[in-house]
Formats: sequence, structure tokens, C-alpha cells
Amino acid sequence: MDETTKQKVILSGIQPSGVLTIGHLAGALKNWVDLQNDFRCYYMIADLHSITLRQVPAELRQRTIETAALFIAAGINPETSTLFVQSQVPEHAELAWVLSTYTGFGELSRMTQFKDKSEKHPENINAGLFTYPVLMAADILLYQADLVPVGDDQKQHLELTRNLAQRFNHYYSETFKVPEPYISKIGSRIMSLQEPTTKMSKSDPNMNASIFLSDSNEVIVNKIKRAVTDSDALIKYDEANKPGVSNLMTLYHLATGRSFAEIENEFEGKGYGDFKLAVGISVANWIAPLRDNYFEILKDKKRLQDILTQGAEQARRVARKTLDKVYKKVGFVRF
Repeated sequence: MDETTKQKVILSGIQPSGVLTIGHLAGALKNWVDLQNDFRCYYMIADLHSITLRQVPAELRQRTIETAALFIAAGINPETSTLFVQSQVPEHAELAWVLSTYTGFGELSRMTQFKDKSEKHPENINAGLFTYPVLMAADILLYQADLVPVGDDQKQHLELTRNLAQRFNHYYSETFKVPEPYISKIGSRIMSLQEPTTKMSKSDPNMNASIFLSDSNEVIVNKIKRAVTDSDALIKYDEANKPGVSNLMTLYHLATGRSFAEIENEFEGKGYGDFKLAVGISVANWIAPLRDNYFEILKDKKRLQDILTQGAEQARRVARKTLDKVYKKVGFVRF
């Protein structure tokens, strides 16, 4: 292992606002597991972010524990990576306040995710939703992250984080590392089974649109059987013209390791019925060990609590150093 790579820091997180989907496994967790072998990784359950939308308190607490269990079931090793709950580290909110005083109203107004969420939830356009990217910047900068795994929907937020780091460093002196995006492997973006032009979401009200990591084999197979395809019955990878089929091919590729060319050859002359059944069985077999492991981990609540408590303590030690430096530079009294 390259020791210079080992010292680099990566931070990422997922909100506990619903059961994680196969999209989270393909787009994030699989890569996170690989990254922890080569980097110093901080993985958080981003519960502070989740309350920009109204949550049922008891459900949020339960989802937080379940999300941690899914992280571990997917292969996140708490002995190697720091796994913690965001709200257990108050430095996130403290640094977010300081950074908000260096963030322009116009900068936040241009964030497309704020506009999108405001349109979806016009009854709850709150200040937290507006300043969400500042909290995300605090998450990253607290740990002096070198790299941040980002999808298309977060690139704008990372750019703001970089701007804030550079701005603060310019006003005072070198305080924050300026993080770079870590672009994950191609082919891991999973789309909705019912609307294959939109990303699969854990909050989709249509239960048939998403494959949850806690779904049984039977449920997974049935959801894939009902997946939207098209009318020409040709199994060919073409995201623009055949988004539904391409999405199922991506799932089959992830579950079996076969290339798109191999998949096209395997199902040449066959109909969508045979194809969907094969995809369903392969995906169910791929998810089954993770799901079984998840339910086993959930049984031991004490161990989970210990892992998260220890993770928060580790995270706080690093976060406090950064925040102390920031507080001193902005002129707060430190005793």
C-alpha cells in the first residue's frame, strides 16, 4: 500500500431518512468499502441534514441505527474507518455557523438542489434547506478531507466548500485543506425501476420503484419483473433510447460482473421476460448475504451503540482541533 495515499482523508455520508436502496450500495457503499483500504475514511450518518424535511422522531432514531447496521453489513469496518452519527459531533453545527458568515446569499441562491427541493416541498422551504450546503462544507472541512466522493447532484456543493476553504484561508492563514472531488467508477448510477430517467430514491412513494437492501429475494424478483422497459424487446445498452433496459443491464452487470457486451450476447433473441427473471434472481442472490448480515447486526444493539459512541469520540478529537484553530483565528476567546 502506498503510505502517501494512506494518509489522505476521505469523508462521506448518507442521510437516515429512509431504508437504503441498491442505488446506495452500487453508487456509494461498494466504493466506500474499497476506499477504506487505501485512505483514512470518515463515514457519517447525516442526521442533521435529514431534518430539513420533517421526520417522525422515533423513525429517525430507528433509521439512524439501521443505516449504521447497513454500512457495517456492506463491509464498512469500524476498526479501520471512523463510523459516526453527525449529531453526536456538535462541532459540525458550530463550524457551520462560522462558515455561514463567510457565505454569500447569492451563492446559496444559485444552488440547484435548493430550488429542486423547494419545488417538491413548497410547504416547507426552511432556512436549514437554504443553508444545507454550508453544513455540508463544515462536514468536509472539519476533518481536513483531501477527497470527497460526489455524485452529479453534489458537485455544486463541493465547489462551494472549496470556495469557502480558499476564502477563509485568504482572510486569515492556511486553515483548511481545499478538498478535491473523488469521482467513483462509471456505471454505478441506478435509476428508478418505474421511471428509469430519474435516479432511484429511498424516499420514492412508489415502493416498486426502488430495491431496498432489506427486501426479501421474492420482493426483489417481483419488483424487477414489474420494471418499466420498452416495446421493442431488444436487450441492448442504450441509456438515451432504452433507459429501462439499460438500467436493468447495469444491475445485472453489478450482480454478475458480466460486461454489457456479454449481457447483450447472452440474451440475444430472448424476450424481456427471460431477461427480467435472470436479472431478478442475480440481484436477489447478490443482495441476500448483505441483507442477512444486516439483520444479524441489528440484533446486537449494544455493539452498534458502542461502535457509534467510539466513532463519535474519534471524530470529535479531530473535529475539535480544526474548530479550535478556526475559533482562535476569528477572534473568539479561548481559555
